[in-house]
Amino acid sequence: MPVRIPFDNTYARLPERFYIRLDPKPVAAPRLVRVNAALAEMLRIDPDALASPEGVAILSGTRVPEGAEPIALAYAGHQFGQFVPRLGDGRAILLGEVVGRDGIRRDIQLKGSGRTPFSRGADGRAALGPVLREYIVSEAMAALGVPTTRALAAVTTGEPVYRETPLPGAVLTRVAASHIRVGTFQYFAARGDAEAIRLLADYTIVRHYPEAAAAAHPHRALFAAVVARQAELVAQWLLVGFIHGVMNTDNTSVAGETIDYGPCAFMDAFDPAAVFSSIDTFGRYAYGNQPRIAQWNLARLAEALLSLLGEGEESTAAAVEWAQDALAAFVPRFEAAWLGGLRRKIGLSTVREGDDELAADLLRRMAENRADFTLTFRRLCDAAAGPESDAGVRALFTDPAAYDTWAARWRARLLEEPGGPEACCAVMRAANPAVIPRNHLVEAALGAAVEREDLGPFEALLEVLSRPYEERPGLERYATPPRPEERVLRTFCGT
Repeated sequence: MPVRIPFDNTYARLPERFYIRLDPKPVAAPRLVRVNAALAEMLRIDPDALASPEGVAILSGTRVPEGAEPIALAYAGHQFGQFVPRLGDGRAILLGEVVGRDGIRRDIQLKGSGRTPFSRGADGRAALGPVLREYIVSEAMAALGVPTTRALAAVTTGEPVYRETPLPGAVLTRVAASHIRVGTFQYFAARGDAEAIRLLADYTIVRHYPEAAAAAHPHRALFAAVVARQAELVAQWLLVGFIHGVMNTDNTSVAGETIDYGPCAFMDAFDPAAVFSSIDTFGRYAYGNQPRIAQWNLARLAEALLSLLGEGEESTAAAVEWAQDALAAFVPRFEAAWLGGLRRKIGLSTVREGDDELAADLLRRMAENRADFTLTFRRLCDAAAGPESDAGVRALFTDPAAYDTWAARWRARLLEEPGGPEACCAVMRAANPAVIPRNHLVEAALGAAVEREDLGPFEALLEVLSRPYEERPGLERYATPPRPEERVLRTFCGT
C-alpha cells in the first residue's frame, strides 16, 4: 500500500544555515508499535498505509518518503541556566510539514533517527522506554486540553541502544506546530546574525502569529504574543499538576506548545517544591518554579530579539525598557489564567472578592496534609453536592479537620453561584480530570513493554487517558494514587 504524505515544506526554504540537510539513518529490522490513527486522519495521511511495511520503513527512518526534505534544525539554549551556543537536533530529523484538515500547518519529525552533526558524540538514537513515555504523556496532555506536540507513531528498530545497559531501540514520529524554540533565536543571536534573526522572526509571524503582521510594530507584537501564550501554557501545566522537568530555552516552543517530554511527571501529593527529574539537582524546574522560569526564558528571547524590538527607538535603553514592560505582562496574564482555572476547579463560574484566597487556602492545606492533587479536586466534584459526600475528600488529608474548616467557607461561597449544586458540579467535572498519567502507571507500562515485550499495559493506559474527564466503572485503579511501595520519586531523560 503506497504511503502518501501531503508534504508542503516551508522551513526548508529558509537559508541553509538554519539547518543541515541529511537523511535519517536506516535501521536493521523496524517493527510497528503503534500508529495514532485519529491524528493521521487529521493530517490527511492514511493510517493503514502508515502501518504497512512501506509505512514502517518511513517511520523508522529507513526510507525517505516522496516530498520529504529531511533536515536537522540548528538551535542553541540555556540548559539549567548555562548557555550552550550550539545544540541542534542531535537525534531528530524533520521530514517536512503538512497542512491538516483543520488548516493548521504542522511538522513531522522522527525522533531517535540517528546521529547528526549536532549529536556531540552521542549515538542519535532513542530507547523504547522514553519513546513510549513521550507517546503516553503527550497524548494525555492533548486529551487534557493542554497545547502540546503529538505522537503520530512509534516503531522499534531491531537494534539495541546502549545506556547503562543495552535497551531496545525505537523511533517516535512527533507532530508539532513547529520546532522553533527560544533557543533557535539564541543560536543566531550568539553569532551576531541579525539577518537570520529577522528572517526567523518574520517566518514565525507568518506561521504562528499572522495577526502580528498588521501591528504597527510586528516584531513587538510577536514577542508580546509569545509571552501571552507561554503564560497561559504554564498555567495549564500547573492546573493539572504537571512538571516539565527540563524547562531549558531549547525546550521552550515559541508556538506555545509543550515540547520535549523527558523527565516530566505529574504530582501525586500536592507539593509546590516537587521535583522528579533526576538531572534537576537543585530544583530549578520544580512545580512551583515553572512560572518564574518561563518568564526567565522569555527574557532570553527578548535579548535575542532586542535589535528588532528596538527598531524606531533612539537608543538601546528604550528598547530594553519596552522589553521589560512586555515581560512584566507575563505575570498578570499567568495569574489570570491560573486563578481563573483554580476558581473553575472549585466550582466558581462567577468572581467574588475573596475567591482567590479561598482557592489558595485549599492549596496550602493540601500541601500541609499531603493530599493528592488530582483526586482532591475530583472528589470535590461530588462534595459540591453536599456534606454527605465529604468522606472521600477528608480521607485524603492527614488532618481531616483541615479540610472541614475550609469546606465550610467553600460551601457558603457556592450558595452564591447561579444554577445550584448541579451547575457547580458540571463546572468542576469539566476542569478536574479523573485520570492523569500517574508516574507509577507509566513506569509499569514502560517496564512491561521493555522487559517483557508486553504492550498491553501501554495500550490500556493510552485508552484510559484518551477520555480523562470521564469516570468509568472498572477503571478505578487508574485514578488511585500509588501505594508507598509504588511511588516513583525520580524520572529520567532517556538520552
